[in-house]
Amino acid sequence: MWNLKEAEVTPESLYVRRREFLSLGAAGALGLAGSALSFSCQASAKENPSPTFSNLKRGNFPTDEKQTPIADVTTYNNYYEFGTGKGDPAENAGSFHTRPWTVALEGEIKKPEVVDIDDLIQRFPLEERIYRMRCVEAWSMVIPWVGFPLAELIKRAEPTSNAKYVAFTTKLDSGEMPGQKRNVLDWPYVEGLRIDETMHPLAILAIGLYGRTLPNQNGAPLRLVVPWKYGFKGIKAIVKIAFLKDQPATTWNKMAPGEYGFYANVNPEVDHPRWTQAKERRIGEFFKRKTLPFNGYADHVAKLYTGMDLRKSF
Repeated sequence: MWNLKEAEVTPESLYVRRREFLSLGAAGALGLAGSALSFSCQASAKENPSPTFSNLKRGNFPTDEKQTPIADVTTYNNYYEFGTGKGDPAENAGSFHTRPWTVALEGEIKKPEVVDIDDLIQRFPLEERIYRMRCVEAWSMVIPWVGFPLAELIKRAEPTSNAKYVAFTTKLDSGEMPGQKRNVLDWPYVEGLRIDETMHPLAILAIGLYGRTLPNQNGAPLRLVVPWKYGFKGIKAIVKIAFLKDQPATTWNKMAPGEYGFYANVNPEVDHPRWTQAKERRIGEFFKRKTLPFNGYADHVAKLYTGMDLRKSF
């Protein structure tokens, strides 16, 4: 069984400087909040050098909130395949190979296939989607993703009437993903959605961010983005998408079912057993803000859960 350290709940740079913060007093703290405190490893953070996309269409559901700097987005990550520390993925994922790469579509569909990642990407017009993203550990970001609606892939696969759920699986390769050598999770990583959730236009498959190809530490070459759910739903390095009759057993739900529910909808009224979910800290800010139901997307997705008790189906 795993134990989450305090440093993995509080943003790491704030955690390691907590004694300094306490010694400064209120006035010094306000100054620190406005200047020196940044939640990325600024000394080692580099701009993503990957290729850029051109002529991207701006997708629906825009937000005018300040975007999280790319240095933070690419150096403060949860990706246990490359280590449990927030900086581990950026340090350890650089040599991860994302080509050649195939994605298997299987299960309760009329058109099963194994498709090359570049052929898959060519099938769908790419968009930029700027989404609020909320981690279960009570920190958040605003990220401009590049991708395509998951619904377009679902429709192309032609699910049968038996398909009620969709399961996503990450690559299993402990040689390239050193974190898989440790028994911190049951590998490979698996996540799942109800099929009506996959059809919602907010759900996308991302292949990039900030107009550039997705960095390895952020889930290259293909990851799931469902912005009304907690971040652990955003499975990375997808190699299989399976259409199922029954609800799949997902990784964190198996590991700690009392802490990580299958639905994972952002709900400020349902606390994690070890911390509140009522507030969050936006990376790059010092003071916490109120967490919004469904991460601020309630007007768009709440109807998916009509009649459900979201305290039980959390």
